[in-house]
Amino acid sequence: MKEKLGEILELIVSPIYSIKGVDISIYSFVKIAFLLLILQLILFLIKKFIKYQIKSRGLHHGDVMSIYQIIKYLLIGIIVIMIMSSLGINTTILWTSSAALMVGVGFGLQNIFKDILSGVLILFGKVIRVGDIVEVGDVLGKVLDINLRTSRVITRDDVNMIVPNSKFIEENVINWTLDFTRVRIDLKIGVAYGSDVEKVKEILLKAASESDKILPSPKPTVNFADFGDSSLDFKLLFWTKEVFRKEFVLSDLRFKIDQEFRKENITIPFPQRTVWNM
Repeated sequence: MKEKLGEILELIVSPIYSIKGVDISIYSFVKIAFLLLILQLILFLIKKFIKYQIKSRGLHHGDVMSIYQIIKYLLIGIIVIMIMSSLGINTTILWTSSAALMVGVGFGLQNIFKDILSGVLILFGKVIRVGDIVEVGDVLGKVLDINLRTSRVITRDDVNMIVPNSKFIEENVINWTLDFTRVRIDLKIGVAYGSDVEKVKEILLKAASESDKILPSPKPTVNFADFGDSSLDFKLLFWTKEVFRKEFVLSDLRFKIDQEFRKENITIPFPQRTVWNM
């Protein structure tokens, strides 16, 4: 029995074909089949995981599948080199070439990889979400989509912007709606010296209370900010949910305030300069 088993094992490992010093046996085919089976299993599990992430997190299908293709080709390359190594082929040159190639590709695609890594951090960190009002640099917009490499933001002028995700990580970003959907805004206004300051305060609070875009709680307040060079400076502080269109809220307030000031003969001064002729 042992002799027969030994003969079978010898038959399996014995070369059945040789070419340029490379021996091919039944055992070689078994190893190749096993490695290919492992490759298929790994790719199957990765694909299942990616599809789950697409459904659960709403990731962009095209971006995620592109990453899957990159992983797939890398794994296939590794398996091919392992198969060649198992057959006795010298793969040192291949490993060296592959490493050099990957370094070159890495340098060429470093910005893309940086954007993808930033996208992963954004999606899992949830610091920025779809629907948030964000300010990047001098651009204020609403987040429409967060994909793996880029995000889509619509500005107040209804312009769609494609923003690389690395911008959200590297630059100073203000998320106006991260924790709350409301924000505090201040309206600065100056009136002429000699104006009735209590009346000014009354008019500002009245204008705020009559706006349906300003929240009644917390209550709007008026601060006497400073004695300016040519005006008494006030700040009207109020809360609103209209973050994205706050300019319209401020514009409506200015119309109302100007109308009430005219009724009460309260003037808004302009800077005055004296020119001396020498």
